[in-house]
Amino acid sequence: MDEKAILERINDFIEEEHALRQAHERAETSNAEAQSRLRDLEVALDQCWDLLRQRRARIAAGQNPDDAHVRPAGEVEGYRQ
Repeated sequence: MDEKAILERINDFIEEEHALRQAHERAETSNAEAQSRLRDLEVALDQCWDLLRQRRARIAAGQNPDDAHVRPAGEVEGYRQ
């Protein structure tokens, strides 16, 4: 997946997150349902951002960005800010 495709996925996830928050505000979704999907979106976004950072770091180091890979949710979510 190239940088453009990753950024498109990020934008899609953000749009879905906004739509879900709006639907929840209008009481169109249950709190548990919304919270579960929001958590899934947060993890997916973290994985996408991590992949994008990996690719950019590889480019900066003169390495092949296609060698970057999506890391497991547990690994990405365990990073310290």
